[in-house]
Amino acid sequence: MHRPPLRRPLALAAALSLALVAGCSSADTAAAPEEAPEQTPTATSTPEPTEAAASQPRLAITHSGGVQVLDATSLEVLGDFPFDGFTRLNPAGDGRHLLVTAAGGFHSLDAGAWEQAHGDHSHYYTSEPRVTGTVFEAEEAGHVVTHAGRTVLFDDATGQVVAFDSADLEDPDRETRELTTPSAHHGLAVELSDGRMVVSEGDEESRTGIRVLDAEGNEIAANDQCPDVHGETVAADEVVVVGCTDGVLVYRDGEITKVQSPDEYGRIGNQWGTEDSPIVLGDYKSDPDAEIDLTTRVSLIDTTTGQLRLVDLPSSYWYRSLGRGEDGEGVVLGTDGQLHVIDTVAGTVTRSIPVMSEWEVEEDWQTPQPQVFTMEGTAYVSDPVDDKVHAVDIETGEVWASADLSVTPNELKGVTGSADENAAHDGEHGHDHAGEDHDDHAHEGEEHDHEGEQQRS
Repeated sequence: MHRPPLRRPLALAAALSLALVAGCSSADTAAAPEEAPEQTPTATSTPEPTEAAASQPRLAITHSGGVQVLDATSLEVLGDFPFDGFTRLNPAGDGRHLLVTAAGGFHSLDAGAWEQAHGDHSHYYTSEPRVTGTVFEAEEAGHVVTHAGRTVLFDDATGQVVAFDSADLEDPDRETRELTTPSAHHGLAVELSDGRMVVSEGDEESRTGIRVLDAEGNEIAANDQCPDVHGETVAADEVVVVGCTDGVLVYRDGEITKVQSPDEYGRIGNQWGTEDSPIVLGDYKSDPDAEIDLTTRVSLIDTTTGQLRLVDLPSSYWYRSLGRGEDGEGVVLGTDGQLHVIDTVAGTVTRSIPVMSEWEVEEDWQTPQPQVFTMEGTAYVSDPVDDKVHAVDIETGEVWASADLSVTPNELKGVTGSADENAAHDGEHGHDHAGEDHDDHAHEGEEHDHEGEQQRS
């Protein structure tokens, strides 16, 4: 096995706007280690670090008993941490930690690789992974969005939004910015570099659109023409794209524009953007009545022109088998077991790479199914049928590493071990519980990247 060269280049019920709460210490949002729920592992002592010659990326995989952390180069298991129930994984935005969605909220997991800057150079360190004991309490922990050095958490049960500097994740004196939506809903929030906040609008019955707030919490733009808002990403020039059942909303240069799907029902519930490309990759569903929509098309949204194109694939897929490459490529793991690489500018499939055997999309989205996570030019693919994980060089098509696992993998995420997490990642912020028509807990089929027994659609 080898490692390819790195190529990383609101709070009043009657209010109509979100209320901005002054920055407060982490004591309001993070529980002390001894207060963490009993279902989760307790914090462990900080191990001694070892200096490394370069950044050391890590993978994390959920399974029925918890979370495993792997070396992303050798695919060696470095740690296994018990969590009861169905868990979710989210990079925390600092290149080192992951936030595990489990009972009680968002739990910090140190993947054991990080960067320390020293003037004109950096030092890289590794240590044993560990659960730190930091918990951001939430009744129904939902989306985690990282961008521009900020991490934003959304609690679906309360509508509370908590934002903080990603680098301050483990600082007990961190300052937080807090908002609460007028009505609780399965929502999302994205904070931009100048403090503007894009927040979803909805309630327990429906989600209708987004609002944009300035740094002081004042509304500066709004659009309610986005049924069943779901999923978000940030493209080049800090353009925000949010999914709807009939297209997407694009927030660019202070204005919100609706980009319509070519079908009356054309749901784009998950999006993948990069900071270097104006084109966003999205999934695409056109059958509102299908329990499992075996779609064979993906969407490409040009945020500069407002054009939406559909690309036909050789096979069907599901929403958690998509990602982006370092050069803007789209990647989709099809049910034919092949990783299909898309030129997002030309709108064509350029290569299909055999990775695993054929598989079927399950109706229950929580059932372990193949997933893709892209990082530093590699597409990591989980194979729950054979309990394996594969590493694929997106540029060359080489499957450069495969490993047998001692668990059946479910969710797959990773961190770069570099402080420049947002630049190194593919920008994926797609989360879907699988549902266009959401009952209180109807997860619309098979999607939702932040839902489950602790989350609602």
